Amino acid sequence: MSARERLTDALYGLGWSTVKRLPEPVAVRLGRTIADVAWKRRGAGVLRLESNLARVVPDASPQRLAELSRAGMRSYLRYWIESFRLPAWSAERVEAGLEIGDLHRLDEGLAAGKGVVLALPHLGNWDLAGAWLTTALKMPFTTVAERLKPETLYDRFVAYREGLGMEVLPHSGGSAFGTLARRLRDGGVVCLVADRDLSASGVEVKFFGETARMPAGPALLALHTGAVLLPVTLWYDDARMMRGRVHPPVEVPETGTRTEKTSVMTQALADAFATGIAEHPEDWHMLQRLWVADLDPAKGPS
Repeated sequence: MSARERLTDALYGLGWSTVKRLPEPVAVRLGRTIADVAWKRRGAGVLRLESNLARVVPDASPQRLAELSRAGMRSYLRYWIESFRLPAWSAERVEAGLEIGDLHRLDEGLAAGKGVVLALPHLGNWDLAGAWLTTALKMPFTTVAERLKPETLYDRFVAYREGLGMEVLPHSGGSAFGTLARRLRDGGVVCLVADRDLSASGVEVKFFGETARMPAGPALLALHTGAVLLPVTLWYDDARMMRGRVHPPVEVPETGTRTEKTSVMTQALADAFATGIAEHPEDWHMLQRLWVADLDPAKGPS
């Protein structure tokens, strides 16, 4: 393990061990302070966020983009502060932290008996949404996690999410798809963050007027198992509340090859994600390259 990897692991460990013990108002102020300092430094992540937001709000002035990126960094740090604190939250605090609209679509999907795939963009706090599912609805689910470096950091994230009641599978290794499919055939729930392709071989979609690549997994799982595919978007409302919406199910095209159906369904997901992101751009935590025009063909996403 390199010195940088050891430092990264230590900093995350410090966050989980220390931030969760702070009084909530202190933790909130800490997150906002870190966000403002990072925003003022205009590092690569902030500049990338601003560039991404320029696609979402194409008519925004430079001042408006700066305001959005500052709000975006505050939202991003709120995600991290909440995530560090989630293991110490009571069930009541978790349940009070989220309100989901059109939840009947999830109930109807489960009633069909073939499982449900919930697909989300990097919007709001998807970990809180997962904790809410397992706590408020008593609904276990399976997800995947990117293999982070160092391995000890990946292990921290897996332990953290499993502690919130999730079953976590590694994104790489090739066995995740089969396990997810089995969970769906058993009538279970799979949750996937699905607005950024990590494989450099995803499905090309039109996203805010430009070509981007998004993972094929959600659509393929729905096609392979018959599960209902539901887009979900999240956003922050006030100091203690996050809200969300379950969008209408993505329909399976009646004609076409599996590849063609996958493409159409992934585009439908992208359209639903775009609706939620356009309504709440400051809560979209995309500090990485996403659009094909921004990617290095030799390296893929970074």
